[in-house]
Amino acid sequence: MKIMIVTDAWEPQVNGVVRTLKSTRSELEAMSHQVDILTPLEFKTVPCPTYPDIRLSLFPRAKVALRIREYAPHALHIATEGPLGLFARAFAIRQKRPFTTAYHTRFPEYVQARFGFPLSWTYPFLNWFHGPSRTVMAPTPVVVKQDLEKFGFTNVVLWTRGVDLDVFRMVPSKRLNTAHPIFLYVGRVAVEKNVETFLALDLPGSKWVVGEGPALAGIRHKYPDVNYLGVLQQPELAEVYTASDVFVFPRKTDTFGLVLLEAIACGLPVAAYPVTGPLDVIGDSAGGVMDEDLRTACLKAVHIDRAAARAHAEKHSWRAATEQFLRHLHPAPCGSALVGQQDSPAAANA
Repeated sequence: MKIMIVTDAWEPQVNGVVRTLKSTRSELEAMSHQVDILTPLEFKTVPCPTYPDIRLSLFPRAKVALRIREYAPHALHIATEGPLGLFARAFAIRQKRPFTTAYHTRFPEYVQARFGFPLSWTYPFLNWFHGPSRTVMAPTPVVVKQDLEKFGFTNVVLWTRGVDLDVFRMVPSKRLNTAHPIFLYVGRVAVEKNVETFLALDLPGSKWVVGEGPALAGIRHKYPDVNYLGVLQQPELAEVYTASDVFVFPRKTDTFGLVLLEAIACGLPVAAYPVTGPLDVIGDSAGGVMDEDLRTACLKAVHIDRAAARAHAEKHSWRAATEQFLRHLHPAPCGSALVGQQDSPAAANA
């Protein structure tokens, strides 16, 4: 098939959405499908208020329509609810053609954490956005049942996640000249990620943080003894996972948490709250410890056998996740407005 994915989340962002889409494209192409990804890199953009790392596309309507017409995909997938997603959705509805969407980020909970807006304000928007979609792909059963169906979604299916087991693997690592155990956080440094809760814990050894974000400057000032490593590419990140002793996941508003799989694939046990993400990825496996007291979880996780954590990660692959994605797509019927239609400037504005 020819598949088009529309996303407002893309490089230079480093997050689970971008990594999921890149890995999915690689697997789809390995399965002989053609994939075109429409991203903000093709548009003039402005930084998102309070979150400058995220770029919002300006006036994308005409180009979004033209790009979809030119590529004439058999299946259209809208990955995000930003400007590109909104205009791709509007175009598909006008053309009466099927499309699918995904729920990657717990946007209502993020908005509540950052601005105090109640969930009753934001979930209706999401219900409106995803309502015309043939299927809404969500990453975990907890998200499907507790987040979406509870708020009236009726078209949700499961699209799980995977991990590159060749990049993230158990390899011998030198014992670093630093205080052990090393407690590691990886991800955006933002208020909704609850990083400060981890950094404030009274723990032995040392604390490391990989990632950047809007809260980084304030956190660095408040916790100067933490080792801040910035953004790392996957091979470097794998080395940090293998050198660390516990992966700390303080978040309470994530849908999945790809970093959880990356960590345990390197044999790094997880300490987390028993919330969406850890509940689905770690569950009752030997991959980590979940506790309402994060410090307790950290201290217990130090003693987990790394081989047991790796064994749990080996149950997840990007090929299996991509086969799920493929089954959920809704190709346009032959002869539809988007398949094989001639392009024109007037048509692009339709």
